Amino acid sequence: MGKALCEASPAARACFELADRALGFLLSKLCFEGPLDELTLTKNAQPAILTASIAALNAWREATPSLPAPSFAAGHSLGEYSALVAAGALRFEDAVRIVHLRGQAMQEAVPEGRGAMAAIMGGEPEQVAALCAEAAHGDVLSPANFNSPGQIVISGTAAAVARAVELAPSQKLKAIPLKVSAPFHSALMAPAARAVEAALARVEIGSLAFPVVANVDARPNADRARVAELLVRQVDGPVRWQESIAFMAEAGVTRAYEIGPGKVLAGLVKRIDKRISVEARFDPASLAMAANG
Repeated sequence: MGKALCEASPAARACFELADRALGFLLSKLCFEGPLDELTLTKNAQPAILTASIAALNAWREATPSLPAPSFAAGHSLGEYSALVAAGALRFEDAVRIVHLRGQAMQEAVPEGRGAMAAIMGGEPEQVAALCAEAAHGDVLSPANFNSPGQIVISGTAAAVARAVELAPSQKLKAIPLKVSAPFHSALMAPAARAVEAALARVEIGSLAFPVVANVDARPNADRARVAELLVRQVDGPVRWQESIAFMAEAGVTRAYEIGPGKVLAGLVKRIDKRISVEARFDPASLAMAANG
């Protein structure tokens, strides 16, 4: 992941080198060579995705020095850290260390096998919330990611998620269990939220060059004093991605760029509001195309 980008861009290569120094191990080697099962551990995947995303952004800025500042930035879950680095609120080195800790803390918050997540397809938020309430039976279970119309991810104890998956068809909903290592964005992540809070207290938050739409309230934030609070609430609170995109569309955004590996967010945006067109900026070809106008 990111190897071709580093070979094509000195700015991208410098980003991976900075991550290696900040973390004290060769994240770059893990990204470029694997093994995949180690790279996908959340404690490694989180800093890897952040680094690859900021490397792509730096490569784009390198190729297009006159790149204008965006009206807004936003990121889904972990991606909010990339957005904040882009806006200047977090130093990259601080961010990569925090998300490494964030991944470890999330994994350690719940013993393996005790938590789960599932995608619920075809339901409105109220319907999915009611499903969670019916299936909980006193366990933790709640909507975790409001991704797009008809796609809401739920998170909680493994037993509660299993009950929700079983109940879903009777309510004309489709449930797809997800292969995840922990019940992210649920109340079970409270210990991880406290760990992130302590880590953020040790770093300096800078001024934001442009607003970042926060996951937890789907509203733009340009106040440096609120950055840490919003990131802490994000750990055990739901990701309001659909509302975030809807806000930006209503604010007049018509073009957006997905910076980092994959095109999942572009697909979600298309389903949320077709007024916003999304282009990818990650591989050398897309960056060269952007630099040439």
